[in-house]
Order: sequence, then C-alpha cells, then structure tokens
Amino acid sequence: EQILSKGELQVSDKERHTQLEQMFRDIATIVADKCVNPETKRPYTVILIERAMKDIHYSVKPNKSTKQQALEVIRQLKETMQIERAHMRLRFILPQKEGKKLKEKLKPLIKVMESEDFHEQLEIVCLIDPGCFREIDELIRCETKGKGTLEVLSLKDVEEGDEKLE
Repeated sequence: EQILSKGELQVSDKERHTQLEQMFRDIATIVADKCVNPETKRPYTVILIERAMKDIHYSVKPNKSTKQQALEVIRQLKETMQIERAHMRLRFILPQKEGKKLKEKLKPLIKVMESEDFHEQLEIVCLIDPGCFREIDELIRCETKGKGTLEVLSLKDVEEGDEKLE
C-alpha cells in the first residue's frame, strides 16, 4: 500500500526520450504559430524553428508548461535570428469624454496605428504586441467604467500567399 500511495512510477529511457521529443515539437509548433519574420511579416515553418532551437541547444524542461517554454524560446531566438511575436489587430471604441485622455495612455502600448476616427466617439484600429493585451484591456475597462469596448480583429497579423518579386 505504501509503495502505491507514495511511490513513483518508473519511466523507461525510451518513454522519457519520446516524451521530451514530443514536448520539443510542441514548443516549436507554438513558436511557429505565434511568430513571424519582422521584415516580411510571414510565418516561420515548424521545421525551421526546430532547427533554430537545436542550433541554440535548447533543452526541454519536462516540469514546465510548453507555452511558458515557447515564450522563453522566442526570447532566446531573438538573439540569433530575425523573429518577432506576430502583432494582434485590435479595435477600441471609446466614449468622447475619456477618448483623448485615454489615447495618450494607450499610445506607448500601440505598435502601429492603422486608422483613427473621431465623431461621437473615438474609434481606433491598431496593432499591438500580444504581451500588452491584458494591460490595455484593464486600462480601457477601468478608465471608461465599462463604456469603452475592445474588440480583437485578428490574433496575429501575418502576410499570407505567395511573395511578389519585382
């Protein structure tokens, strides 16, 4: 009974190796999903990310989640290659009163301002770094007391299709 309640399950070397390999692939898939080449705005392939992870000698930590490790890998890959998190496209609709004041607070968090429309209310379509999303969401919710809206237009801004050569 004591062995069953307090003992640990023995995992064979092959099983452990397969498990780590699977985690390595999962991490590479998450990184490929979330990142783009900043110059072309095109996504990287999973195989390319796997190769880059091997080049920086990344070792998988079995007790950490794959998402946490993927974010760590992105930070490490930035040192050796052109890679960046794909930006999120958002639309804010802010009440007229708080609009101007809030826009100044949002400006440092916005990467690219795509359009701005100010009639009865301020409407902004922009690209942001996914890491700032929670901060922007809280800022809008607190400052407008629930009157402002935040809409996610796309989770990642990437170029699709064939590249045009000139």
